[in-house]
Amino acid sequence: MQIESVGILISMYPFSERDMIAHIFTKDAGVWVGVLRGAVIAKKNKPLVGQFGAVSWNARLDSQLGTFHWESEKNLSAPLMQDNNLLKLMNSAFALITTLIPERESYERLYIDTLQLLKDLAMSDSPNDIYLKWEIDLLTELGYALDLSKCSGCKCQNNLRYVSPKTGRAVCADCGKPYHDKLYKLPLSLDITGHFISDICQTQGVEIPLARKML
Repeated sequence: MQIESVGILISMYPFSERDMIAHIFTKDAGVWVGVLRGAVIAKKNKPLVGQFGAVSWNARLDSQLGTFHWESEKNLSAPLMQDNNLLKLMNSAFALITTLIPERESYERLYIDTLQLLKDLAMSDSPNDIYLKWEIDLLTELGYALDLSKCSGCKCQNNLRYVSPKTGRAVCADCGKPYHDKLYKLPLSLDITGHFISDICQTQGVEIPLARKML
């Protein structure tokens, strides 16, 4: 079996003295796991987390771990290396993809959003806001779309003050007043999206990635 695509190298960890296990988020086929031969000892064209490039995955059977051939075209993480906060945001995004996105299922919209995230983080004066938008998009992809267009109770579009932790829908000040201590307060923040991510992790039976906890 073989796949060919382009993708982002989102994680690596040692497999042997020479090789690494990698997660690559591909445009066409979602997240794939495989072996990067010689990645530990490579001196030229060394694979690095945050690289964008062309990838192929090969295995005799689709149930096998498989081997990557990786041709890096650009290191998208390079502009982020001098800022610890930017690196934390990138690492959190990659960790959430690795933890929550099912392997071998296409998430092209999220892939495009993730490429844009890496580009925008390097240029934005408000990187946390850029990352927050990405987490909102992630929640949508996972079936937890937030609706802040109108109150879930009275349908009004004004004086929206809260968001429901159960539905992810906005609640106005009047409708939310009796339940204000049980609702999340707007505006949206990483604390609020973090609560929804925690619920998803609990549903999937996985731990919240440490990289996300560190934000």
